[in-house]
Amino acid sequence: MAITAGSQTRAAAIQAATSENYLDIQNNGWAQQYLPDLMEKEAEVFGKRTISGFLAQVSAEEAMQSDQVIWSEQGRLHLSYKCDMVDVTASTINITHNIDDVAQTTTHGIRVGDQVLIAGGGQTVTARVSVAAAGNQTITVQPYGYEHMTNAGFVNGDNTCTILVFGSENAKGTSYVGGRANKPSFTTFTNKPIILKDMYEVSGSDASQIGWVEVSGEDGQNGYLWYLKAEGDTRARFTDYLEMSMIESEKVHADSAIALPTDGGAGTAGTEGLFAAITSRGHQSSGVTGVNAATDLAEFDAILAEFDKNGAIEENMLFVNRATSLAMDDMLASMNSYGAGGTSYGVFDNEEDMALNLGFSGFRRGSYDFYKSDWKYLNDLATRGGINAAATGGEAIRGVVIPAGVSSVYDEQLGKNLKRPFLHVRYRASQAESRKMKTWVTGSVGALTSDLDAMTVNFLSERCMVVQGANNFMLLN
Repeated sequence: MAITAGSQTRAAAIQAATSENYLDIQNNGWAQQYLPDLMEKEAEVFGKRTISGFLAQVSAEEAMQSDQVIWSEQGRLHLSYKCDMVDVTASTINITHNIDDVAQTTTHGIRVGDQVLIAGGGQTVTARVSVAAAGNQTITVQPYGYEHMTNAGFVNGDNTCTILVFGSENAKGTSYVGGRANKPSFTTFTNKPIILKDMYEVSGSDASQIGWVEVSGEDGQNGYLWYLKAEGDTRARFTDYLEMSMIESEKVHADSAIALPTDGGAGTAGTEGLFAAITSRGHQSSGVTGVNAATDLAEFDAILAEFDKNGAIEENMLFVNRATSLAMDDMLASMNSYGAGGTSYGVFDNEEDMALNLGFSGFRRGSYDFYKSDWKYLNDLATRGGINAAATGGEAIRGVVIPAGVSSVYDEQLGKNLKRPFLHVRYRASQAESRKMKTWVTGSVGALTSDLDAMTVNFLSERCMVVQGANNFMLLN
């Protein structure tokens, strides 16, 4: 027997505890609709303590059958690199990093005949590539307006050089001289699910002290429902764990004392949560603190400038703590034009009322639409709010910017391109079993699975987070 309260709740004619007449007062909409007095009676001193709901608003859930998720994201379309001036007289340049400051370990895409812009030392030069050997990070250029790079004001060892390919020039009647074809660059990412467990146990004696609710005439129901408030609390806490683990988890690093899984399955590997993914592959900002509205506006515009460099997703969700939310309100109020003017509300089916009902306020800045919401998780002293209060430096997280919509990736397991939400959860499931959220009862009370004089309610889930296009995400810290 599994306690799975929900829409199928059925009252019993007598006070007999079964799985069908169990009432989950924490999560059951039926109880909230028909038993408001009971809900008031069971109110907690700290209010509705659950923090789940964030992922339901910004992500999707999808089943997976393997031990890990593998996907590939296409790199930037255009060719731009960081470089060093090796010999300005010979006009030779060494390609060191891509434009995102990642070391260029593979062959660059610059070819003979390419037209390039080279910027550094306060100078910008237009040139044509004359030598670009495959597998060699050093290229030779011929400036259009100078004999060599010395005349353009560059010096040897100048490592602030940036180079951009903007076209090519070839002589009449010639074959292609580039020597090789440029293929799209892809970066592969992986994540593995973790197994979360919890349980609630009540002895056979204490199980007799359950709460009973008599109902009459509710959708034709007459009889008794029962509930265990403590079990409901455990269930609600586990639901929060499912969400918080997807936000806070990290993969096990090489220097960790945690034992990695062996061939036999023992050990744990961790999983990459939302914050870890953004820290590793996304962006961070310490702006918009509420100290000065004018300064906050300039800092917010700096955030927009960062988004301009990375795909420019026009609709974004802002989940922030209370202080940052108020700072943004003050920032917007200081502008001549405040509010939702021109906001599309596309992510809410173009309905402002829907956004407001879900706790979001929309505003537009530049070409971007933002939908802002207070995130309880960052405020509650018993969750991230308490950690943030104790954190120092930039470790406190004030909010997160999440792009709305979907992105295209190559699924390595399915072998095809797919469009998936930027942020989504994967859970293990097959035709035989779903591990999205398992609940079952063991013991001799409410089930006949052992001689233990108790009822144990078991909870289990196996899942991981997938953050696609993390360069479009930002942490506010």
